[in-house]
Amino acid sequence: MGKIGMLGDIIFEVSDERQLTITNAKWSGSGRVSTHQRHLQDALTEWTGRDPDRMSFDIVVSWYNGIQNPQEAVNQIWDYERNGKAVPLTIGEKGYGKYRWLVESHSSTMEHYDRNGNLMHYTMSISLVEYLKK
Repeated sequence: MGKIGMLGDIIFEVSDERQLTITNAKWSGSGRVSTHQRHLQDALTEWTGRDPDRMSFDIVVSWYNGIQNPQEAVNQIWDYERNGKAVPLTIGEKGYGKYRWLVESHSSTMEHYDRNGNLMHYTMSISLVEYLKK
């Protein structure tokens, strides 16, 4: 088994029996700049700090790739998002962010169902926002 990384308790891995990986990963950050308007003069800009970093990626979850219960991964992401649970993110041997991440949003493209209407294959897009210790 090749463990690629983790988001909280969700393990990204590749093996002969199972494949759960991330694609289209994007990590971004930004600074805050305020503009001070002055009467009859040029405006002044001031750097006022850093915004939290953001990370987004897609996860392909498929019964065809050995994921026995594709809905289970959706439920875990929902749990993180709805309960505001801050979780670590590791890809390879690198931990990302200064502490942990909150699931800010997700969307799922549901692509295949079995004959009973059970979800078999979907792509989930996840957006994270950095969560720092106080």
